Amino acid sequence: MKNLIFPLLFILSVFIFSCSSESVGDLVPQEITDGSEVIIPDTPENVITTPCGFDLAGVSANETVVIDCLLDLNGETVTLPANVIFDFAGGDIINGKLIFAGGKIDGRLLSSKLDIEGEVELKDPKFTFYAVRWDLVEGQTNEDQAQKNVAILEDTFEFIKTLKGNTVQINRLDAFFDVSRVTSTTSNQNFYPSVEAINVPSDFTLIMTENTNLRVIPTNRGSGVLLAARDVENVNIIGGNLWGDRDQHVYSRPDAEEGQFLLMLHGARNVVVDGVTMRMGSAGSMNINSIGFTYEPHYIASRDIVIKNCLVEESRRMSLSITDGHDILIENNTFVNTGRHRELSDGSTVGYAINIEALRRRDEVTNELIYWERAYDIIIRNNTERGSRIGGITVSIGETVTIENNNMESKVVYSTTNNTKIINNTFTASEQSAGSPALIAGGEGPTVFNNEVSGNTFSGYGVAIAAFNDDVKINNNIINECISGIQIKNATNMTINGNKITSSKTSSKGVSAQLTTADNVTIMGNDISVQGNHLYFVELNQGAGEENFNVMVDNNMFRTPVSSVFSKTNGVTFQNNDSQGGLQLINASKISLATNDIVSPSHGVRLSEVNSEISITGNSISVPSGSFECIKDDSTNANAIGADTGNTCGSR
Repeated sequence: MKNLIFPLLFILSVFIFSCSSESVGDLVPQEITDGSEVIIPDTPENVITTPCGFDLAGVSANETVVIDCLLDLNGETVTLPANVIFDFAGGDIINGKLIFAGGKIDGRLLSSKLDIEGEVELKDPKFTFYAVRWDLVEGQTNEDQAQKNVAILEDTFEFIKTLKGNTVQINRLDAFFDVSRVTSTTSNQNFYPSVEAINVPSDFTLIMTENTNLRVIPTNRGSGVLLAARDVENVNIIGGNLWGDRDQHVYSRPDAEEGQFLLMLHGARNVVVDGVTMRMGSAGSMNINSIGFTYEPHYIASRDIVIKNCLVEESRRMSLSITDGHDILIENNTFVNTGRHRELSDGSTVGYAINIEALRRRDEVTNELIYWERAYDIIIRNNTERGSRIGGITVSIGETVTIENNNMESKVVYSTTNNTKIINNTFTASEQSAGSPALIAGGEGPTVFNNEVSGNTFSGYGVAIAAFNDDVKINNNIINECISGIQIKNATNMTINGNKITSSKTSSKGVSAQLTTADNVTIMGNDISVQGNHLYFVELNQGAGEENFNVMVDNNMFRTPVSSVFSKTNGVTFQNNDSQGGLQLINASKISLATNDIVSPSHGVRLSEVNSEISITGNSISVPSGSFECIKDDSTNANAIGADTGNTCGSR
C-alpha cells in the first residue's frame, strides 16, 4: 500500500497531492511517444448527466435502486437500510458517502467521488478501471504525480478486493509511474523495490489489453520495479504493455548494474503471467526471487509460476532472471535483443535472455555449502530467442532445469547444475552468433551431475556443443554446417552417442579434444560427415596421473574420406567403426584399433614420430592401389606397435 490507503472498513478515500514543477517531457523515449501524442482516455459507461429526481432518504431494506441519472449526494453521508442493491443504467453517484448494511453495488458506480463504507460487495466480481474516474493522470507528467499514480492504481486493486471483486480489467490506459522512491512514513526508510511497485493482491486477476501501457518514469535512481506480486498467491496478470526507461535512465556509468525491472514475482505462489509485452527494461524485464534466504525463518520462495505468451524486447541486462523459486514454467514466450548496446544505453552485464543464478556460498569455517537461494524444477519450453548480446539461456546455479523445444539463435550455457536437460531445441545461427558455440555444457564439483544434451538440432555455428567436465550425456543431436560439431574438455563420465554431424565447411571437424583430458568417455553410434577430421584429438591425457585415462570410440559411421587424428594422445579404444577415412597416430600411446572397417583415400593407419603401446587387431582395411599401405609405420622408435594381428588388407 502506498500513500493512498483504503481502510479495512471499506472506506475509499481520495487524497490530493501537490505536484512539483519538475517535468519529464524531454525525457520520454522515442519508442514511447514523440512528445506530440494526444492521450485518448478510455470512456466510461456513465453517460447520463441528467440529475436524479429522487434521493435516498426513502430507500427501504432489500430495495433495488436503479441509477439511470446523476445522483449528487451534495457532500452528505447516507446510512442505508439492510441489503440495498444499486444497479447501473448509465448514471452515476457523486459527492458523498454510502454506508451499507449488507447489499451490493455495480462496480460502474464506483469512483473517487464516492466513498463506500460498511458491509457491501460488488454485483459482478469483475471490475473495469477507468483512469478518469479515479484521478489517475495519463500521459507526460512529473515524478510526484507519477508516484501518486502508483498509489491510485494499487489502492484501487485493494479496494475492489475488499468488495469481493477478483478481477480488474484495464481496456485503455497510458500512464507513467514512479516506483523508485520510498513512500513509507515509518522510521524504516529503506527502499524495497517490490514494496514500492504497483502491487497485485492475492486471489486476483489483472487483465490489460493491447491499449494498456504502464510506463516507468525516467529517473536516475538505482533500482525499482514497475509491477509486482509480493508475498501473494493465486494471481493472474494477463496482457498489456510494460515499458521501461532504458534509454532515458541516468546511469552512474554506462555499464552500471542499475535500473528498474518491469515485473517482479517476490515470494509469490501460484502466479500466471500471460501475454504481457515488456520493452526497454533498464535493469531487466522480469525477476523471480524469494523473500529472505533459505536459512532465515521468514524465507518465502516463489513457486508454481507460469510465464507464457509474453513478448520481451530490448531489455538492458537480461529479460528474465530467476534467483529463487521452484515449479516454474516458462513457455511460448519471445525474447528479442536482450542486452544489446543501443545508441543511448549500453547493454551492461549478463546479456542473456534468461539467467538462472541462485546464490550459494561455502561456510568459511566448515566449508559446508550453504544454499542462500535455490532455483529448481524449472521448465523452459517452446520459447523463441533472437538477438541476445551474449546468449539465450544460462543456468549458472540451478537444479533440475529442463530446456525443451525452444527456437534459439544465441547460445545456451550451463555450469553449476544437476539433473538438467537441454532437449529437442532448434539452434540456428545468426550473423552475430555464428562464431560462438551454440551450447556450452560445463561446470565441475560434487553438485554437477546427471545432465543431458539430446535431441537438439544445430545449424551454422563455429562450435555446436562445447562440453566440459563431469557427467553429461550428449545423445541423438543433429549438427549441420558447423565448423566443429562437438568439443570436449576435462571430460569424465561423458557419453556422446547417436549424434549426426554433417558439414561441408572446409576443415570442419566431428568430435575434437585439444590440450585437455578425457576419462570414461564413450563416443558411440554417431554418424559423421565432415571435411576436416572425423575425430581430432591433440595433446589429450598427457599429464601425470592421466596414464590410465580412456576414451571409447565404438560403432560409429565416419562417412567422408577424411582422417581421424590422434596426436600426442593417450588412451583411446577405437573399435567396431566404419570409416571412409584413415587414421593418423602421431606421438600417441595406449591406442587400440580393433575390428574396424576402414576405407581410406591414402594410407589406412599411419604412425609417425614416437608412438608406444599401439594395438591394431582384427581390422579390415582398404587403400588405393599403388604406393599406399594399410598400416604405414613411420614411427621413429622401435616396437611402436605392440600387437598387429588379424587385420585384412585390400587395395582398389
